[in-house]
Amino acid sequence: MNRSHCTLGLLALTLVLTVRTTAADWPQFRGPGGRSLGSGHPPVAFGPETNLAWKIELPPGNSSPIVWGDRIVVTATVGEELTTLCFRASDGMELWRRSVHPAALEPTHRLSNPSTPTPVADANWVYCYFGSFGVVTYDRNGKEGWRHPLPAPVVEFGTAASPVRVDDLLILVRDQDTGSHLLALRASDGSQVWRTERPEFRRSFATPLVWEHDGTRELVVPGSIWLKSYDPKTGAENWTITGTSRVATSSPTEGDGLLFTASWNVGGDSDDRISMEPFAAMAQKHDKNGDGRFTQDELPEGPVRQRFTQMDLNKDGIVTAEEWETMRAMFAKAGNAVLAIRPGGKGDITTTHLAWKATRSLPYVSSPLFYEGRVYTMKNGGLASCYDAKTGTPHYQDQRVGVGSDFYASAIGADGRIYYAAQDGTVVVLKSGDTFDVLSRNPLGEELFATPAVVEGKILLRTARHLWSFQSRPDTR
Repeated sequence: MNRSHCTLGLLALTLVLTVRTTAADWPQFRGPGGRSLGSGHPPVAFGPETNLAWKIELPPGNSSPIVWGDRIVVTATVGEELTTLCFRASDGMELWRRSVHPAALEPTHRLSNPSTPTPVADANWVYCYFGSFGVVTYDRNGKEGWRHPLPAPVVEFGTAASPVRVDDLLILVRDQDTGSHLLALRASDGSQVWRTERPEFRRSFATPLVWEHDGTRELVVPGSIWLKSYDPKTGAENWTITGTSRVATSSPTEGDGLLFTASWNVGGDSDDRISMEPFAAMAQKHDKNGDGRFTQDELPEGPVRQRFTQMDLNKDGIVTAEEWETMRAMFAKAGNAVLAIRPGGKGDITTTHLAWKATRSLPYVSSPLFYEGRVYTMKNGGLASCYDAKTGTPHYQDQRVGVGSDFYASAIGADGRIYYAAQDGTVVVLKSGDTFDVLSRNPLGEELFATPAVVEGKILLRTARHLWSFQSRPDTR
């Protein structure tokens, strides 16, 4: 091939890689930019008999639906296969399904599924990440592009963090009990571009945020005890904040020039902190066979023994002094809070760039939402809070939404309303504003873990057994 043909080929490839998805797309977890902002005029009231456009059966999986032009994509676990399914957005008709076969399915939490990470799409390809397999890509017609197999992470509750696309890179967070790292693959062929080790991090289930501000981009990655920012082009660390929870389950967002993140886990509140004795003191009392390490039955009943498998980083059934002290340090440093962070930091910015902090009524998995100058959160049990985004002043806190369920899905802001999807399958709609106002409660009758997609007035909801599409009729909006 001559030089001119090579140049044209490279130009064509560059154009493909830089094509953006359309405004009507919901191309990744929490939609465009990962900010959970819907478009159009979605219905306030909806359910099996109200404003239902269509409903189809789905195999089990916890990934959220993405909208890819005239297509919808989800993943699912079918037997021992990890399956990607593509549907026509207008009526839910299945267009194609493709499967990969891992050597073995990774262990998952009882509420989770090996198909939990949400795919991400660009103009031409959808990228599917499974912890048990790695990455596989498909074009709009279901033709496989490339695959990049990866070893399953060493973690007992499975993989949940979704991939993100940045320019020509696909970036994965692979935090685990041992061997945590970030991995950037070239979107065109799956080759590795960079890998950044994160040895101080343990299991994490939070999807990173690409924070664009002041002409720069940062990859903001939650993790155990620390929140860190990286250069997405190279994987080099920009800054770090300490004092977040032991396990990252909630994803960040941004607005009004600030970054917002929330973290909560057992043992991190000041009035409910879990503490551990030094290994030497503990071994003197409980190391029954004197071998300088613990088996689970050597530990007394209580919150520390309950977390034996979390301390046992390499899963060999033994907790060494090093593993014990690692967990002890994590409990000592852990903090639970909603944080607002100013841009422009370098190094440790724990005190220098903190705009405000809230420590009451904290969400566990449901991510914070920035919408119309406010930050919204939902605590398990159905307790809603709303803060002024710039100052952190609460407009309201601990307001009961009338659904006493856990909330794993992230909230969506659209058309002056906030949509919260509860585990029990009820979607609560609040009016956006300084005053707490429940507009509707919409029960679907099935468990719900996936975050909704709201595009051009349509609401897509994935429940335990179905994918639902809702749209207002002219007389019911």
